[in-house]
Amino acid sequence: MERTVFRVLGAVGAERDGAAVALKGPRHRAVLARLIVARRRVVPVDRLVADLWEEPPPNAVGALRTFVGDLRRALEPERPPRAPARLLVTEGPGYVLRAAPGSVDARRFEDAVADAAALPPERALERLDAALALWRGPAYADFAGQEWCRGERARLTELLLHAVERRAETLLALGRAAEAVPDLDAHTAAHPWREHAWRLLALALYRTGRQADALAVLRRARASLADGLGLDPGPELRRLEAEILAQDPRLDGPAEPSVAAARLWARATEAYDRTVAAGARARLESTVGLLRNLAVTGGGGLAESREHRLAAVTAAEETGDAELTARVIGAFDVPALWTRADDPEAASRIVAAAERTLAALPPDASYEATRCRLLAAVAVEMRGTRSPRGPAAAREAEESARRLDDPALLAFALNGVFMQSCTRAGLAPVRDATGAELVALAARHGLVTYEVLGHLIRVQARAALADFAAADSHAAAADRLSGRHELPLVTVFTTGYAALRAAATATPAQAERAYRSLYAALDGCGMPGLTAGLIPLTRLSLTLRPGRRPPAACVDLAEDWGPYRPWVRPLTLLRAGRTEEAHAAVRSLPEPPADLMYEALCCLTAAAALELDDPALRATLAARLTPAAAELAGAASGFLTFGPTTTWTTALRG
Repeated sequence: MERTVFRVLGAVGAERDGAAVALKGPRHRAVLARLIVARRRVVPVDRLVADLWEEPPPNAVGALRTFVGDLRRALEPERPPRAPARLLVTEGPGYVLRAAPGSVDARRFEDAVADAAALPPERALERLDAALALWRGPAYADFAGQEWCRGERARLTELLLHAVERRAETLLALGRAAEAVPDLDAHTAAHPWREHAWRLLALALYRTGRQADALAVLRRARASLADGLGLDPGPELRRLEAEILAQDPRLDGPAEPSVAAARLWARATEAYDRTVAAGARARLESTVGLLRNLAVTGGGGLAESREHRLAAVTAAEETGDAELTARVIGAFDVPALWTRADDPEAASRIVAAAERTLAALPPDASYEATRCRLLAAVAVEMRGTRSPRGPAAAREAEESARRLDDPALLAFALNGVFMQSCTRAGLAPVRDATGAELVALAARHGLVTYEVLGHLIRVQARAALADFAAADSHAAAADRLSGRHELPLVTVFTTGYAALRAAATATPAQAERAYRSLYAALDGCGMPGLTAGLIPLTRLSLTLRPGRRPPAACVDLAEDWGPYRPWVRPLTLLRAGRTEEAHAAVRSLPEPPADLMYEALCCLTAAAALELDDPALRATLAARLTPAAAELAGAASGFLTFGPTTTWTTALRG
């Protein structure tokens, strides 16, 4: 018997007999979502029109009927002509979706959480795991800014947070405190106002013998509540702190098995085996949705997300299902700002999987959105490379997203366009335009993380153009949104901008203080592609200018220069008086990678070329830097500057 199921815990969609139903454009999905929110109640036509359009067009009712007709054909393709619809039904003044009990993932989630409350711990854990596996992203993710689903989204999100905490309580009751720690750590980072979650995390740490860590967690909770809400911890947290300090025996739970770590690894392996098994498609997609949410927490969450994302993509490919693989790859549309990959090998493998999937998808138009997502993923993952495939994929994804008129898809595609906009110097105005479009698009459609991305892109671009007033405004907007929506990684970039601004406009002592704040923010942020080599490079940027030799300490190769080491080495050799070796090292350097450090690395090479007085090399570097003549060299990175580009081009042409 055929069965249609509806998904709202993530992007809105439907499946019929296990295959995705093609729902056409965003307005079709909006009609479906609005009817699901109504829970089998009639939604009048005038209410639907008001919810679908801020300013309804003259033919709004006719357009709505067209959407409904399209949905009926998609949901019941075998219904004979003129036969009454069974799912999307006209009733009285409007429409109602008569979804079968249990056919909506949100209802199944609610039922599973309610069932778990009355079950013994082992069975409750199974039900809670099944409930949480239904989530593929934020509820009604496509319509986050719509008033008609705001209440339902808030209700489901609150129930999700309750389920995560209830699962942790269940693990504690089973004597499996060590297994509860990782999820609770991520949960408190993402939702720092939930005092009960802080209590559970501290208790779990205490029960695994980590008393100092448990007390540190309670201090973090106190700081979060004070900084964010101006509140002191409630009696639950104060009492727990006193009990931990007293090592109160009432805190001891069931005995933790001595082989907890081994068992945890075994459970992870079993979960992976279940994931790749036949019939585990929903689990895979749910996993990627949760990983996407985990990635924006930064730190360990970001690292875990990267690791498990590749495993999910591999598992999806092993099923042989190209559509599933495309959804798993494309679902991880986490906004990306830094143009160097954190794990280049994993990025390369994801690109290869995306290319294989693109080749395997049917060529017909119904897969255009799927192909668009894959192309955007290719563009983002190929950041910092010089392959022509990256820019080509970005252009194709952008064109496709504009044709489809899908705001979320266009935001993802524009992220790919941004990632591929560092192929030469002087492209800050191009990136600024992309950032401006992202801000406007995301603000209109409630895509908060992309709105933040747009502001941060504009911070970088306006800083490159020495327009600090505009950059200040965008940095403040990004900080406001990050505080409101709990996006901790934003602070790394706005703190970096503050240091860059101080380096360009304040005293050396003030710049050094600002950079010390940045170094603290970088610690544990979980972005090795950003942090590798950045600290010594910022120190060098404070001292290196045309004709000015940096101190030996600023070009010490004993420092961890990460990917920038080849560009620093000639300066080190010159400082040591090894001129011939320095000349050979400079001549062997390739053109810098196509990333936000392009102009900065050109300046490092220019400094060596000026000291060596190599006319051919000086001409090459002057040509590379000239398109950025109106910019502060290196400031496009948002973290450092080597001063006005014109001082370098003038010296090079000298």
